[in-house]
Amino acid sequence: MKLIKSLLAVALLGLLSLLPLRWSQALGRKLGDRYWHKGDAAKMTRQTRRNINACFPEWSESEREALVHASLQQTGCSLCEMGMSWLWPAKRTLKKIRQVHNESLITEAVAAGKGVILIAPHLGNWEVLNLYLSAQYPFTAMYKPPRMKLMDDLIKRMRARLGTRMAPADTRGVRMVMKALKRGEMVGILPDQEPDASGGIHVPFFGVQALTMKLLPQLAAQTGAVVVCGYAERLPNAEGFDLHFVAAESGINSRNLEEAATAMNLSVEACVRALPAQYQWEYRRFSTRPEGAPRFYD
Repeated sequence: MKLIKSLLAVALLGLLSLLPLRWSQALGRKLGDRYWHKGDAAKMTRQTRRNINACFPEWSESEREALVHASLQQTGCSLCEMGMSWLWPAKRTLKKIRQVHNESLITEAVAAGKGVILIAPHLGNWEVLNLYLSAQYPFTAMYKPPRMKLMDDLIKRMRARLGTRMAPADTRGVRMVMKALKRGEMVGILPDQEPDASGGIHVPFFGVQALTMKLLPQLAAQTGAVVVCGYAERLPNAEGFDLHFVAAESGINSRNLEEAATAMNLSVEACVRALPAQYQWEYRRFSTRPEGAPRFYD
């Protein structure tokens, strides 16, 4: 059954790769509209609404619902862009990048021989960001391998086609990341997925306690690496993507783990507030609650 699902997923990616960017994004928006019209009957819509309502209590109900709708459309775009991101020739995808903002944050650190930790939240099209960094710098990306081996092989091959080294989220991957930082290279870590309980600490994210990875702030403290946030903004009317690099909060290199993890979440939050509709709000970010706290999701 897993093999059949993998083959179907690869076939779907192949079909999506045949579409121009304008069509794939139009299809993605239609998909998002469909989920929004289903309302809370759709799990993706229900979880998106729950997260947005909790994270933007200061917004009016109509403002939050407008963000729910826009977020679902943007999530649809992210899904339908996967054919472009993974199967288009890399040079063709890179031509869709229009502007790169504040790249000096990276180039200056690399020139000084310092390692760079890239905080890459699930914001915009992170696969486009990965391709750009792979083309410009020695780059190691940490990832969580999917259960389907065929998909894992595809992900590793496509993300690594410009030289990215893929580090699995285990002890071997941590060693790879540490060695890359010691060489003064760049590593990329997705910071906004729930870790295992032993690998996380509860700190606020948009004012809500969230189980947050220890690894990234621990690496920052141990290595003294420069920490930078990065994301690829999806431009309107299929115009392409703008890349943004933003300095992380200063406390992220702290030896105090709670302070450093809080700084990491604040860094992610600042990026999300700049582009809230393009964040992956459907993810169950607050599933694991602090001891004694009520369930967050139904």
